[in-house]
Amino acid sequence: MPLNDERPASTSSGEDQGSDVESSSERCDSMTSSSDLDCSRESFTSDCSSKHSTPSSSPPKTLTLDEVMHSARDLSNLSLAHEIIVDRNFHLEPVNLPQDSLWKAVRENVHKAFWDILESELNDDPPEYQQAIRLLQEIREILLSFLNPGANRMRTQIMEVLDMDLIRQQADNDAVDIQGLAIYIINTMGKMCAPTRDEEVKKLRESTDNIVALFKEIFRVLDLMKMDMVNLTIDNLRPALQKQCVEYERAKFQSILDKTPRALDHTTSWIKASLEELLSASNPTDQTTGQRKEQRALPGPFLVINTAFLHILTWDYNKSPLPETLMTDEQRLREIQWQLQQCQAVNEVLLIVYSAIGGPIQGLPSLSDRLKRMTSVLLEGMHSQDFNLEEALEDASAQICCELNKSLTERNYPALTPALQATLTGQICSIAQRDDPIRTLVEERVQQYFMALIFDPKPQAKLEQVPAGLTAIKPELASLGAKYISLVNYNKSVYGPFYADILRKLMFSSAPPAPSPPQDSAQDSVTSQ
Repeated sequence: MPLNDERPASTSSGEDQGSDVESSSERCDSMTSSSDLDCSRESFTSDCSSKHSTPSSSPPKTLTLDEVMHSARDLSNLSLAHEIIVDRNFHLEPVNLPQDSLWKAVRENVHKAFWDILESELNDDPPEYQQAIRLLQEIREILLSFLNPGANRMRTQIMEVLDMDLIRQQADNDAVDIQGLAIYIINTMGKMCAPTRDEEVKKLRESTDNIVALFKEIFRVLDLMKMDMVNLTIDNLRPALQKQCVEYERAKFQSILDKTPRALDHTTSWIKASLEELLSASNPTDQTTGQRKEQRALPGPFLVINTAFLHILTWDYNKSPLPETLMTDEQRLREIQWQLQQCQAVNEVLLIVYSAIGGPIQGLPSLSDRLKRMTSVLLEGMHSQDFNLEEALEDASAQICCELNKSLTERNYPALTPALQATLTGQICSIAQRDDPIRTLVEERVQQYFMALIFDPKPQAKLEQVPAGLTAIKPELASLGAKYISLVNYNKSVYGPFYADILRKLMFSSAPPAPSPPQDSAQDSVTSQ
């Protein structure tokens, strides 16, 4: 019906996103360098540059509203293209507005007013067709939009049957066959629709509703067909985008940077924090003099960038916004972080249980799986601000004790004593504290695991090599590791030139870093990682 401008919502399957990102970044999966000292000061200060592959920026200026809006459109296009590239299951669906939404109420009232006017006009004696003609004209445009450029016969037929001038003449003489036109429209929809819509079109053919209700349903199905057409277009675009994904995303981001020169401020702060951490670690303060020892060498570019990416796993989204170069992957990164936090908590609980009980429950994979599933369910959603972790851990402790007592008694072992159950519960609940030693140990080993993946030139070979004490969550770690490494490698391939420029300015310039054309050698140090 008129007013078909609702914005579609995107959906995707989180289960396959990691593999989708990986497939998109196959051409750049050798992203690590064998040595951290390969890129010297000379390579960063070299004057050679590649105009076609390195970013440039404009001097600071006051932005007009048009420029701001244009940058917003570029960012929207960049985000959409990125989703299409990295997620083969990405598609669009109509927005389902909340029941109490103001926009939903406005939309429904406008639609109701339109259909009421149409019904009133058709019930007049003689009937009025002004609203019906507008309706038919919109339907004609929708049907024509579904046609391929070469479908001339179908185009001609639609234009002849839904000839607005002829229909207006018929309306003047009260000779419009609305029912016949509706049947033609339904039959044409049946020829154009995807197989999944055949049942919907069949219901239209069999409908016994009055003409107004029938046209309501026609528009509902047309909306579904429009979304099918959009998703078909996305599927057709995906291979072309994947062939040029790195260049396309880099060019789009460069266009944003040209209009908003400070579009790398958060990225610069992110890399700077990593660099300062490494400098601090390599140049500790002398305990006797209180002064830092003389600097021997700057950390290599890929060490700085990899360390920065390692920090993203524990990023506090409430305190700092993500770097601009990672904004298109924010939701994926958040989900990886949430899943990783849950996996760590489950592993911590299992470590405590097996350490406290020992031999009587060793070598029982079915028991371990039950405890793992039980704990995972109770800790689902632990990233939410309103999630009560201590309460969830108490519930998990109670159920774990019940499951342990059942397993022990079935195998003729004594049940857990009340004192041991209380101790076990206390230890499990203590992992809610950030300084808990078990929690600290697990988090450090998870960091070691991801560090090994990020720094290895062939991380796929190390996905199954989890540190000691993390065997219980090995499948989950391998899955999350594959997703994260794919995101990191693809991000480096797109934004490597920008990172190289920021690093060059941070390391070798006394002036504050600002986006400008990076040098090829610096770029290669980052993107070859």
